[in-house]
Amino acid sequence: MIFSIIAGAVVGYIAGKIMDTHLSWIMNILVGMLGSFVGSFLFGLIGFHTTGIASFIVAIIGACICIALARKIR
Repeated sequence: MIFSIIAGAVVGYIAGKIMDTHLSWIMNILVGMLGSFVGSFLFGLIGFHTTGIASFIVAIIGACICIALARKIR
């Protein structure tokens, strides 16, 4: 559980830097965890299942997608 929170914070932070968005730590955690789910789901649809560092990269891509969608909704 604690590892998921820390990983979510790191993923959210990196995605925020890539997308040039400044988020709070709580939002970084939420975006990182949601991005992990979205990335795994989308890459799973095309048959790409990851482990290790590749899953971290997929989570960052998913978090960037979530940030981009949030920008479109605003």
